[in-house]
Amino acid sequence: MVSFECDYNNGAHPEVLRRLVETNDETTLTYGFDRFSDSAREKIRRVCEQPDADIFFLTGGTQANATVIDSLMRSHEGVVCAETGHINVHEAGAVEASGHRVIALPAHEGKLTADELERYLREFKADESRDHVAQPGMVYVTFPTELGTLYTADELAAVSDVCRREQLPLFVDGARLAYGLAASADITLPWLASHCDAFYIGGTKCGALCGEAVVFPRGNAPRGFFSNVKRHGALNAKGRLCGVQFDALFTDGLYDRIGRHAIAMACRLKAILAEAGLPSYMDSPTNQQFVIMPNDLAARLKPLVDFTLWGPYDEGRMLCRFVTSWATTDADLAYLRDVLTGCGVTK
Repeated sequence: MVSFECDYNNGAHPEVLRRLVETNDETTLTYGFDRFSDSAREKIRRVCEQPDADIFFLTGGTQANATVIDSLMRSHEGVVCAETGHINVHEAGAVEASGHRVIALPAHEGKLTADELERYLREFKADESRDHVAQPGMVYVTFPTELGTLYTADELAAVSDVCRREQLPLFVDGARLAYGLAASADITLPWLASHCDAFYIGGTKCGALCGEAVVFPRGNAPRGFFSNVKRHGALNAKGRLCGVQFDALFTDGLYDRIGRHAIAMACRLKAILAEAGLPSYMDSPTNQQFVIMPNDLAARLKPLVDFTLWGPYDEGRMLCRFVTSWATTDADLAYLRDVLTGCGVTK
């Protein structure tokens, strides 16, 4: 069965896997102090145009989010995000488990806006009981968002400006960063690095077996961050595992190529779903496509194609997600079109 369920249900990109095999017999230092991790850090610093960046390799996205957020705030502070933000809806309370409240604000097409952030901060300051609630300690956004949408440079710069005026760290979750950068008209890695205080470059969803590269672009890692990674159970003894993979991803433009491929496949996927008369939930330029599907069609399609039932849209329809990745092929898309034709919705 062909899968459009997510972008991390294959193994590793062949070029990443090849480097893992080629380097397997070499003995190195542990905990990320190996030559592969050092090489990967230097390559990431160059592409971000941030020669002083502090870079740490963690294994997964939830782990990275929880560790970075806990490290950037004091114990009584909370993290502000859009109500649709990944840390608020799909991380099983990982941030709250570290003692920090997630402060969810209204989302607009999956995005936190500078206006909403300013309004919240203004109302917080005006509240004479503010010392009795979680204090806003930082701001979190995802790029792309949980719904596949993108911030424009102007939108994200406006959020960044508010954060800097209010002295709140801005953290960007880049689990699908390769796909966001490939689809964006005006945001690049150097731009992102200059507008936030921390972000991570996703590997798990973008061609690696596992791994996220956490970047503090101006050498501004919180004091004791390495120890806090260990405290969170997030320190990989075989740090080379991520180091080798990111070294491969940032060799010969592989990370960019992975992103561009997935977006090209997503554009074709979007057209196939539109031909089938399935309306988009919102216009997504990235590798996640959300459509509104009749319940009976979802029931017929599900045994034939793997996709995600995101939740009820109304009494007779479901919100469904289809995702492309580095591994999506022409044959996968042709199969989906044939199945939709067989279900009587595509001519």
